[in-house]
Amino acid sequence: MSVLQVTLPDGSKREYEAGATVEDVAASISPSLRKKAIAGKVDGKIVDLKAVIPHDASVEILTEDSEEALEVMRHSCAHLMAQAIKRIIGDDKVRLGIGPVIQDGFYYDIDTDVTITPEMLEQIEKEMQKIVKENLPIERRVVSREEAIGIYKKLNDHLKLEIISELPEDAEITIYYQGEFFDLCRGPHVPSTGRIKAFKLMSVAGAYWRGDSDRQMLQRIYGTCWAKKSDLDEYLHFLEEARKRDHRKLGKELELFMFSEEAPGMPFYLPNGMIIRNELEKYARQLQIERGYQEVRTPLVMNQRLWEQSGHWDHYHENMYFTEVDNTKFALKPMNCPGHMLVFKNKIHSYRDLPLRMAEFGQVHRHEYSGALNGMIRVRTFTQDDSHIFVRPDQIESEIKHVIELVDKIYGVFGFPYSVELSTRPEDSMGSDELWELAERSLQNVLEELKIPYRINEGDGAFYGPKIDFHIQDAIKRSHQCATIQLDFQMPEKFDLAYVGEDNAKHRPVVIHRAIYGSIDRFIGILTEHFAGAFPTWLAPVQAKLITIAEPHMEYAEKVREKMAEKGIRVEVDSRNEKIGYKIREAQMNKIPFMLVIGDKEKEDGTLSVRRRGEGDLGAKKVDEVIKLILDEIETKKY
Repeated sequence: MSVLQVTLPDGSKREYEAGATVEDVAASISPSLRKKAIAGKVDGKIVDLKAVIPHDASVEILTEDSEEALEVMRHSCAHLMAQAIKRIIGDDKVRLGIGPVIQDGFYYDIDTDVTITPEMLEQIEKEMQKIVKENLPIERRVVSREEAIGIYKKLNDHLKLEIISELPEDAEITIYYQGEFFDLCRGPHVPSTGRIKAFKLMSVAGAYWRGDSDRQMLQRIYGTCWAKKSDLDEYLHFLEEARKRDHRKLGKELELFMFSEEAPGMPFYLPNGMIIRNELEKYARQLQIERGYQEVRTPLVMNQRLWEQSGHWDHYHENMYFTEVDNTKFALKPMNCPGHMLVFKNKIHSYRDLPLRMAEFGQVHRHEYSGALNGMIRVRTFTQDDSHIFVRPDQIESEIKHVIELVDKIYGVFGFPYSVELSTRPEDSMGSDELWELAERSLQNVLEELKIPYRINEGDGAFYGPKIDFHIQDAIKRSHQCATIQLDFQMPEKFDLAYVGEDNAKHRPVVIHRAIYGSIDRFIGILTEHFAGAFPTWLAPVQAKLITIAEPHMEYAEKVREKMAEKGIRVEVDSRNEKIGYKIREAQMNKIPFMLVIGDKEKEDGTLSVRRRGEGDLGAKKVDEVIKLILDEIETKKY
């Protein structure tokens, strides 16, 4: 009998008889590995545990604690759910569409005359648990195209017949069986239903077949699946925490911003939200002034020919808004960079002028589909904290280091850890191979010199240059891409930009595109959820609330308010004829950092009874001491 040579992940090699399976390899390594095994990888391809190893190959055993095994488990959980639904509704009354794995779970699109309600999900879950206890083996069978068509014609399943008709002629068609249930599927799957332990069905929604609004409407059931119950519990807790922190809910409760059908996807800032926005801009502006940035403002609407010149027309016009004035076509700007190119070109620059750091809090408009809009996170108009830094080639790397230092400083103020990725040349790029290689190498050099860990994101650069993207992690460990640094040799070429060199000849500058908040509007949405609406004192719309116990304390409260306001503290007085407990609770609900209670004793002693958000009662303190405490928090930007 012939012998197979298997290479394991540690580089060691083992020999097996021909016909050996991935499961045989796991068992030969250790009984405990065989017990933990969910699936395997043969030459990098994920396969069933019972898959035969066809030739000499590298083999890896996937256990339940790996991300790849979890995807296999989630796909099997979709089949488990489909089997349960068929048992409950009736095998002949259900036709199955597709059931892919998605982030954190899976879904299945089904066709049935029975309306699946949220209340039915619990019943389906119970049936799924029964099937898990039955521990049905999951078996893969290869069938011919004719056999597959015959099976699904008999079931009158037009959805699967359509899928089969679209498979390539040479495709291997497989059906997976578990008990009485079977499903057309590529796989792979877990060895048996008993290996699926921790799952929950989340919701039901309508979904057009193949995402086509002209096709049949199906019912889509979403679920989540995890290797262990503790992982499932942690995920459900995360979802509950995310619901509590939802910026759309908090934005309404705290009166930060609103939306209207009169301007879909375009935020209206309320007074409280405007304070937060102004503070963010003020902080960034201060840091930029310290670092030699010059602020400009460019028009919202510019001639269409400008966008054709910049390259945005070819790469971005489907996302732009257009208008016509005096028989001339104009566009609302989706980006600030072309305007900054015109500002640079407004005068002759010497090599001594560079780097020239140009900044703008620029309002941009981008067309997003209505279904993609999501509060402040995805909008149709927003403000970018944009900067375009015009540099000589020899200044590229040092200037990028300065930008990274600024990113690090700003994110540190909010307590955001971040990860970094380098995005390389996309398919629809413009410019020569040589310039792209130089640009990518420059960004890579900076990251390596600064010893910043990063991953490569192939093909995700801007059409005019590669970029470094920063992904911040919020309080509940969600990732958001915000800051970006893009290196651009193309736009200076398109706009014929030049500076006079030391040799009195004209030279082409290089442009570094840079944003740190990214979209200020989106950043406010992220911050609202990160802090659960309890903004640090320096950002809080109301920093202190003076709460009187009775009418005789109002005059003293007003004097304290004036003194605090003179020092720049945002302070309000609550002198309503309500119980003190009610007023304190309301201030807590509004997430006010400092609640300062005034009664007879405080009035007599010239003090304030201080309650600090998150800390409780700090006791009575002199007014000047309280003012210093608040100002210190504002100054240090404590969070």
